[in-house]
Amino acid sequence: MKHEYDVIIVGAGLAGLRAAIELGEETRVAVITKVFATRSHSGAAQGGIGASLGNEEEDSWEWHMFDTVKGSDYLGDQDAIEIMAKDAPRTIYELEHIGVPFNRTAEGKIAQRAFGGHTSGFGKAPVKRACFAADRTGRVILDTLWEKSLQRGIRFFDEFHILSLIVNDHQCCGVTAYEIATGEIHVFQSKAVLLATGGAGKIFKTTSNALASTGDGMAVAYRAGAPLEDMEFVQFHPTGIYKLGILISEAARGEGGILRNNEGERFMERYAPTIKDLAPRDMVSRCILEEVRAGRGIDGKDYVHLDLTHLGPEVNDTKLAEITGFARTYAGVEPNKEPIPVQPTCHYMMGGIASNADGQVISDSQGNIFTGLYAAGECACVSVHGANRLGCNSLLDTLVFGRRSGKQLRKFIHSIGLPPVPETTEQQEKEKLQRLMNGPGKEKYGAIQAEMQEVMMEKVSVFRTASGLTEALEKVRALKQRYARITVSDQGSCFNRELLDVLELENMLDLAEVIAAGALYREESRGAHFREDFPTRDDSKFLVHTLAACRPDQEPELFTKPVTITRFEPQERKY
Repeated sequence: MKHEYDVIIVGAGLAGLRAAIELGEETRVAVITKVFATRSHSGAAQGGIGASLGNEEEDSWEWHMFDTVKGSDYLGDQDAIEIMAKDAPRTIYELEHIGVPFNRTAEGKIAQRAFGGHTSGFGKAPVKRACFAADRTGRVILDTLWEKSLQRGIRFFDEFHILSLIVNDHQCCGVTAYEIATGEIHVFQSKAVLLATGGAGKIFKTTSNALASTGDGMAVAYRAGAPLEDMEFVQFHPTGIYKLGILISEAARGEGGILRNNEGERFMERYAPTIKDLAPRDMVSRCILEEVRAGRGIDGKDYVHLDLTHLGPEVNDTKLAEITGFARTYAGVEPNKEPIPVQPTCHYMMGGIASNADGQVISDSQGNIFTGLYAAGECACVSVHGANRLGCNSLLDTLVFGRRSGKQLRKFIHSIGLPPVPETTEQQEKEKLQRLMNGPGKEKYGAIQAEMQEVMMEKVSVFRTASGLTEALEKVRALKQRYARITVSDQGSCFNRELLDVLELENMLDLAEVIAAGALYREESRGAHFREDFPTRDDSKFLVHTLAACRPDQEPELFTKPVTITRFEPQERKY
């Protein structure tokens, strides 16, 4: 089945919806989404969205920019970070005007709270910068933008899984997708494609990400020739519910929650004496695991406590209602009376499809453009997060660069006609699915996926070494060979969950290989990438972005490009 549109947007989270709205009613836009639009993972964001409104205390975009640069461990591109920090207040007021119900101060202004790594006076003290709607900020923004998209008449193709990008004469001219309900292959022809497919947390065993976060957009772009940037930087959020990984938002610490070890000590005072529990996520995650290694985990186990008991029901059951509900349901504790057991959980990909501040995907280290292909949100690497993302900068990233992508797309599509699509496109995808369905092998996706998640969690998470990374890389490559012998038991066409799992697994294996290869290449510690055999940051060799290009039937080709530094020279990172 074939469709024609001006722009195809893959992903219905905040980046995709904001771009779709920006394109306007005069543009034929289709949004393809693997889940129903309002089930996109943007809706899981709890804590807030950063902007220097100064409603609670003095603030400035320069301070926000500095915190983001410092938080990135100086790997973020400062020209892009400046764009984001400057545009943040406008973004918040735009959301307010279209109906997002932010919490309010007594004066009626948008309320703000503290978040990790956000400071005043260039690092002197914590600052209240996160605008929020209780602990459901992503949820209410997503619902508001979706409603706006329906008003604009944007066409949604819900429960369609992207299979590949269509590239003709070095130009992206559409996508192929698998309709989950029927098993049909659809060809979407367009002048341009925006990938806004989110992250890939399901590569790891313990994650706060949804089941759908399997890196589909990153993987199809990679296989189509777009380089992936800084994939070794994977953020582990310090406070996932013990064993499950379900997120306990940083908002809990922003409202005054305290991390305590088995001795009841507020241990973050030793590691970050200025901002304590509100240090950046990479630092807090390492500190938790250092406590565990020192035998100060709760009852000798690999978790610590997040104490909210002193905040009382007036905070816990209003501003943190969803968080405390999760604690009751999934951890079996009463947060008003008992601490919550927490441990680091895979949360966010700082890396992604290499792109510029207008959403254009770049094809090499010189910044040349991949014509017709755009990316925004977590699947893209602009790079505003560098080696570590500060809390409440993710929603801001999606909205600022989703809007900018929409503006650039509007310019681009009015300058060209509809490019042709190769006639064999649909048949090639049908044959690929038939090979999977009729494969003679005996391998099952479940075993391969479990082994991938296990080795990535053990060897490529918070602490890394050359030997562990080498082991992980060899294991992933062996799993890719086993994947070639995979078989699908379910031969049905209607909601074939097994086939979808197999398709997603291919994407995750490709990305796992790139993550491990990049981590092995980067012989330093920076942000979320901590090498125990290279425990210090090395600006002389590695103040660069890592890029990985796909080479069919070969290992990824790694190369680098310089970091853009404008205002803030790299300094030692102290909190």
